[in-house]
Amino acid sequence: MKAGFDPQRYIEEQSKFILERVNNFDKLYLEFGGKLIGDKHAQRVLPGFDEDAKIKLLQKLRDKAEIIICVFAGDIERNKIRGDYGISYDMDVLKQIDELRDFGLEVNSVVITRFNGQPAAKLFINKLERRGIKVFTHSSIEGYPSDVDKIVSEEGYGRNEYIPTTKPIVVVTAPGPGSGKLATCLNQLYHEHKLNRVAGYSKFETFPVWNVPLKHPLNIAYEAATVDLKDVNMIDYFHFERYSEVAVNYNRDIEMFPVIKRIIEKITGRESLYQSPTDMGVNRIGFGIVDDEVVREASRQEIIRRSFATECDYKKGLVDEEILNRMRIIMEELQLKKEDRACVGPAREYSGKLKDNNGNSDVPAVIAIQLLDGRIITGRASGLMDACSAALLNSVKTLANIADEILLLSPVIIETIQELKTKGFHSKISTLNANEVLIALSIGAVTNPTAQLALDKLQELKGAQAHSTVMLNDVDDQILRKLGIDITCDPFYPSENLYYV
Repeated sequence: MKAGFDPQRYIEEQSKFILERVNNFDKLYLEFGGKLIGDKHAQRVLPGFDEDAKIKLLQKLRDKAEIIICVFAGDIERNKIRGDYGISYDMDVLKQIDELRDFGLEVNSVVITRFNGQPAAKLFINKLERRGIKVFTHSSIEGYPSDVDKIVSEEGYGRNEYIPTTKPIVVVTAPGPGSGKLATCLNQLYHEHKLNRVAGYSKFETFPVWNVPLKHPLNIAYEAATVDLKDVNMIDYFHFERYSEVAVNYNRDIEMFPVIKRIIEKITGRESLYQSPTDMGVNRIGFGIVDDEVVREASRQEIIRRSFATECDYKKGLVDEEILNRMRIIMEELQLKKEDRACVGPAREYSGKLKDNNGNSDVPAVIAIQLLDGRIITGRASGLMDACSAALLNSVKTLANIADEILLLSPVIIETIQELKTKGFHSKISTLNANEVLIALSIGAVTNPTAQLALDKLQELKGAQAHSTVMLNDVDDQILRKLGIDITCDPFYPSENLYYV
């Protein structure tokens, strides 16, 4: 897909705008929504977008910026998992700290929000502090967010710790939504004002994009991405009333704006600079779009991917029927069909032929991978390896122009690994998953030039699209994500087994 977004133009425009906002204050607390590092959603809907654009933006500002990471104690307690990486929120905090340091950015501290002595959160605090990371805890405030008088008092923000900071821009980020970023920013504003410092608050939320139309597929793709949060895009009526200018925001920000405005005014003792939720934002991503039609098509494809993901989550019991129906409405709104995703048809067609041949009630596992040049390669599950492994091997063989009959993996190696799994590890599953197959391919490449040729082609799968006729296991799902392949699945389990799948 051709580029529809200019990342360099965006970074220049965005950094300039943030610095202009900082000029209004001695210190600016900047709430960063979305993913600070590895923003895959933005990369998918804005072809050309650099998934690390936000972090590169902060690198331009690193002499002026430091970072606070928030995580909700309840998310630690219930071991909440980030779907894109398959790791828990507390582990993601550790991952973020490592990555931010690699980019040369200063991490001030970690804040455990709504902390009420949760045991798992205490253990996490110990882990951080014993590795030299500063940790602060903030408790819930009774009446938050409606009781402004209580919130902006010694019984509210005054009870929570002040986090000492030294730079003019303080970025407040988190592993995911509901982590307490806004509350942390406003808590800091309260304490800064008590110290007679002029501090301000702004929000950096990539989506929805305020200066593209409400029903633009780019903004609807955001609704699809947050369907479980029940976010709905709306016209910012505060902004229109004040400036007679149409701007798009989402329901939670619009609903919360009057309260946030009152809190800021009570803290500072003067009228807020912001007359609308859009005013509070500093996002300039819309100015980086250079080809609207490319962005529209990429956004439509993202909506279809999200639709598949929601159906699978419903099958697994992770979301309720209301969420599923909401996603179906989004698809109908843009008149999209699952088959509009090019790799869906070939995967289902091949699976259907296999089912007709074997007469089994299970859905045959087939994966179809659409390469960047448009060719579609399929792979099916067998007694040796699962469908994901077969599709990957077939794809790299195609890219390397290796004949189909040439074996990349020695049958002896496969049998040895299978024996280790069944006899050594007592596994009931002998077929090789993608991780095992790629390790075997790497070992074989040491002595087999053909295997090395195929291995070298793995990097050319980044950006490929894939569809599976059954839901993947976690190992295969993460391998495809690490390779940069966008995978969707039909909502079927690969077998009737409840545990051994």
